[in-house]
Amino acid sequence: MVDLTENLKSLEFEAGLTENEKQCLNLRSRSAVLTVSGCAHAVFVCQLIRLLRKKLVSENDISKTHLSVGIIGGGHMGKQLAMVLMHIANIKPSDINISTKRPEILEDISKTGVECYFDNIRLAKWTDVLFLCVLPSHLPQVCADLRCHLPLRCLVYSFISATPIKRLAILLDHSFIIKPQYEFAPCGDVTKMWYFHSEVTAALKDKEVLAASIPFSMSGGLSLDLSWVSAVLYSLLNMCTAEKLGSQKALQLLNDIFKTNISANTFSLQSFVNSSCASALLNSDDPFPWINLVDAQTKETPLSDLVSVNQSLQDCISVVFQKNFSNLEDGPKDALPGGNRN
Repeated sequence: MVDLTENLKSLEFEAGLTENEKQCLNLRSRSAVLTVSGCAHAVFVCQLIRLLRKKLVSENDISKTHLSVGIIGGGHMGKQLAMVLMHIANIKPSDINISTKRPEILEDISKTGVECYFDNIRLAKWTDVLFLCVLPSHLPQVCADLRCHLPLRCLVYSFISATPIKRLAILLDHSFIIKPQYEFAPCGDVTKMWYFHSEVTAALKDKEVLAASIPFSMSGGLSLDLSWVSAVLYSLLNMCTAEKLGSQKALQLLNDIFKTNISANTFSLQSFVNSSCASALLNSDDPFPWINLVDAQTKETPLSDLVSVNQSLQDCISVVFQKNFSNLEDGPKDALPGGNRN
């Protein structure tokens, strides 16, 4: 049976908007694309860390293999992220805690087993990866709570676009921070793919959306600064250093994680540190030096230079990114208003 309403403009979301309201449509697209892509990249980071921890068990007999994930902020981004981590990354609800001023509004998430409370200091002491999903106006108080309570090895991942990473590092007195830098350029109907699904979990089961989220080939109006990739890789290296793993073993583990049919040995010592440091590590069992992630995202590094020019490395990372979602099938297409793809 033919659907006579298909592609009928008068039924689309935009049809009910005034001319002034239509000028704000880009904000709607921007919000959708940042939420979906941001959650996809957060899943990728958590999956890489979990994979590294599993490999560290056999190499260094670490006592804790599971990943404790903390989220500060129970608004739209915080709730979507929690659902994605549970249903896409398959992180146990008991390994996720949320700190928010209004934990009572997270009843549905609490019922899954996620602990929801208002205690930023408690969360900081418990978590391995801490996602900041608060409004910029709330950040000074949040940072005041967290300051002096974040363990050195706690990775802070900020979704707060309005606060530069250097400022955030000062507020937190902490440099183990990743802050993705996105650029949004609206491109007509292409951006509609991002809000075609009502939930991010459904969107990330859509092959078209997932393909548009790959860090090196993002489409649909969004691009990601490649310093994010360098920061993610350096964060894995720091985790090896925190376990006092020798540089050669750390290098082997990272090469194992990113081993694909494209390349079996993606990284060398010179991929991460300068020549003099690499030479010193070559014949020793010392760990890599601790890398300041703020510097890694604001200055040129050996790794940023490599990532920007090495197509084989970019392809390997893209393959590993897609593998994290390879067990997912296309989910139900519950379109939001205005999400008609045709």
